[in-house]
Amino acid sequence: MLEDDLVKEIEELKQQRNAIVLVHNYQPGEIHRVADFRGDSLELSRKAAATDAEVIVFSGVHFMAETAAILSPQKTVVMPRVDAGCPMADMVDPEGLAALKAKHPDAVVVTYVNSTAAVKALSDVCCTSANAVKVVNSIPEDREVIFVPDQYLAMHVERLTGRELIKWPGFCPVHVRIRAEDIERARERFPEAEIWTHPECLPEASSRADFVLSTGQMVKRCAETEVQMVVVATELGMLYRLREERPDVTFVPATEQAVCVNMKLPDLRDVRRVLTELEPVVAVPEEIRAPAVAAVQRMLELG
Repeated sequence: MLEDDLVKEIEELKQQRNAIVLVHNYQPGEIHRVADFRGDSLELSRKAAATDAEVIVFSGVHFMAETAAILSPQKTVVMPRVDAGCPMADMVDPEGLAALKAKHPDAVVVTYVNSTAAVKALSDVCCTSANAVKVVNSIPEDREVIFVPDQYLAMHVERLTGRELIKWPGFCPVHVRIRAEDIERARERFPEAEIWTHPECLPEASSRADFVLSTGQMVKRCAETEVQMVVVATELGMLYRLREERPDVTFVPATEQAVCVNMKLPDLRDVRRVLTELEPVVAVPEEIRAPAVAAVQRMLELG
């Protein structure tokens, strides 16, 4: 079946099911064609919480669909590929976090949204790469802060807030492939270009960039920039969105190695299948959802 025919069929199924399709910026280009909303995890979390649709198709990785299920337990949440996981989210477990909390009983636990529902349930507030600094700044300075699971996002927050965080030693395997040498090479090759890195990158890479931006912030900067070329240091899927937003600007990757295989799993046939079958459903047990939703709601309130 031709891609255009699949798109048409999916649009019809969305109407029949009263469904919306939420698509993360890193998803394959063909998936973007059927998106009702595209964005980073914070933007998509807000859409999931606010929608009147009965069915949410979340095209991203598993923790994102879980977050939608946490916020909208009365809705049917499905994923085109339920096996699309996040290695960073798997680097922190509830038992380990509980043990760390026991060592720092007065600490506030700030958990990156790239985490499982069970870890969110042990957290005081969630954050994304877009609002992590704002979240940490909202915590009284006399309180310790445990930050999980991304140590490099935590280091970025430390630089911007001047606070020392208790960092969980997790990381994004995709973003750590982007090295300082990649940024230096891009600077030499494209001296007129802006260079953007994601906060999950290694500090030695981000310190050489012009801007350290979440994917949502990259879209915003994309609309504002006056340069003709931008070097983008994040997952390669982001280039599709940026090129679509500003076809007059040349966007080039800092490295071709920054590919998340999990983000690239779904295709349009998967979207059609879950809209047809409405399964497998992503659900969160209430004993986990109830404490997790409080942490996610605090994140949304802070914006």
